[in-house]
Amino acid sequence: MKMTGENRAEGCEITMDDVKNLIKKKDEIEEQIKAYHDVLEDQGVGVEGPLVDAEGYPRADVNLYTIRDARHNISCLQNDHKAIMAEIEEALHKLHAREKAKRERDEAESQEEPMEEQVTLPPPFARVDAVTYGSPASGAGLKVGDEVIEFGSVNTNNFQNLQNIAAVVQHSEGKPLRVAVIRDGQKVQMSLTPQRWSGRGLLGCNIVPVQR
Repeated sequence: MKMTGENRAEGCEITMDDVKNLIKKKDEIEEQIKAYHDVLEDQGVGVEGPLVDAEGYPRADVNLYTIRDARHNISCLQNDHKAIMAEIEEALHKLHAREKAKRERDEAESQEEPMEEQVTLPPPFARVDAVTYGSPASGAGLKVGDEVIEFGSVNTNNFQNLQNIAAVVQHSEGKPLRVAVIRDGQKVQMSLTPQRWSGRGLLGCNIVPVQR
């Protein structure tokens, strides 16, 4: 039974179950062909073996009806096998085309997400205006121009002044702090551990408040 053309409802999409059913039918056809080949082997003639003797008379040592029937059925089944293989190929092509279209849609949507995220990001409360090379801040990935929206327990909602950040730093020496900034319109998260280093302070960066 064909799954394409007039036998499929118009607008009905091929599914993986349709492909599995086609493959199952293909396997059944192959089993039938093998069974008829076994019949011919039992008769000792195969698909092309002669059915007449050297003098042109029908062979008496084989079952001519059984051989002709098996050969006829093999020929019909091979045509069915060719047709169903074409259907499987067409169905797989449609599935792959649909998956490719879906991936392209998903990629297009994922490219739109940063724009949506930019709109929903909280306003920054501080900005990084200096980062010393080799410092904890530099090692964490903090960059000049980063706009801070989260620094440990300090965020846009509870920030009052830079003393809030200083207190968090002093109480978190040697402990990683979760820091979130806005960079090029994107939210960037990092882990910053305040600690002693060769320079001044525990961070090695300068943070200034953002006027709101």
